[in-house]
Formats: sequence, structure tokens, C-alpha cells
Amino acid sequence: MTQTSTSKGNFITFEGIDGCGKSTQVNMLMNAMNLGNKKTILVREPGGTAISEEIREILLHRHLTDICDRTEALLMTGSRSQLTYEVILPNLKKGINVIADRYYDSTLAYQGGGRKINLDWLIELNQFASYDLVPNVTFLIDILPEEASKRKSQEKDRIERAGIDLQVRVRNAYLDLSSRFQGRFVIIDGHDTIENIHGNILAELRRRELFS
Repeated sequence: MTQTSTSKGNFITFEGIDGCGKSTQVNMLMNAMNLGNKKTILVREPGGTAISEEIREILLHRHLTDICDRTEALLMTGSRSQLTYEVILPNLKKGINVIADRYYDSTLAYQGGGRKINLDWLIELNQFASYDLVPNVTFLIDILPEEASKRKSQEKDRIERAGIDLQVRVRNAYLDLSSRFQGRFVIIDGHDTIENIHGNILAELRRRELFS
């Protein structure tokens, strides 16, 4: 995958297993961007558009337990394609920064590592669905699955209900992805304090000249 040449804004993505604290950091970075007068929008996956939100309802519904793994991967990717086309690319082209609470690395980790679908096939599928867009930087909030499980509420969605074994495979897949795409991935220790994690993220963005 190669960075889309028409992008003017910066595309920053956050990844990690469920309960890693990723969404907290996404919101903190959004606030920091706003304070710095940097035009920025926040998107989440799956979801972010009317069509993508409908797909999200199907994917995460607690009672739709018979969705097969390939259907799950295709639905995730379809939701992403609509979000990229309708929201992400138009804003990047206008020079607006986009922060994403998950992007295609989630599919590579969850459906590739977690569901054991062929990774090369998923990479090709997501390259097509994302219009060849690659994030400027991806922050992986890494945390042990046992610790992440303690942070989750009792009300779990369909994927979270798959259990800790899935999260172990997903975490391992994320670490493999960070090695495969090490120029883009930045691993952040999710066991650290919320404030330290935020500070480390800002420091890395400054180092890459994506935040000042």
C-alpha cells in the first residue's frame, strides 16, 4: 500500500485490542489538535457514515452470532470503503487532518490474526477498499489481553464476546504488523498512565513533524 499522493491533510490512526485505552487517546489527541488550531476531524470504525453505521449494527449485534468469518471481513471492509470515500479522502484533500479510531489494520489483526483469514488476501482487499490510502502514522496501544479484559464493561458486543483467546491472537497479529510496517507503526505501552501515553503520542507526532 502506498500513500495517496492527493492527500494534503495528515491521516493518523489508532489501533489496539478491545480495552486498550485507544479511544481515550483518540479523544485527547483531537482536543490537542483543536487547541493548536489545526483543522481536524475524528472518525471511528466500523461506522462514520449512514451506510457504515448500518453495517456496524450488523457486525456488533450481540445476537447475530452466526456471521461467518469471511462475511465479517467483507462487511468490515465495505464499511471502511464507504467511510474512506465519503469522509476521509474528501477531508484530507481539503487539508483537514483525520484521526481514525481504527482503520484497516484492525481487519488485518482481527480477521487475519483473530479469525485466521489469509493475510495477503486481506491486504489486497483493503488496498482496494481504502483507495490505496495509507496512514501517515499508526499508534498501536499495546496491552496484555488480561489487563484489557478488566477494563471492559459487562455489556460486550459480538466480537468482544468471542473471548480472551481471540484477543491474544489479535494482539500477536498487531505486533507482527508493527514489524512488517515498522516505518508507519509506533508501539505505545498501554499499561502506562493516560497522561504519559498522551505525552508520548504528541512527542512522536512532533518528531514526524505532524504536530507542533
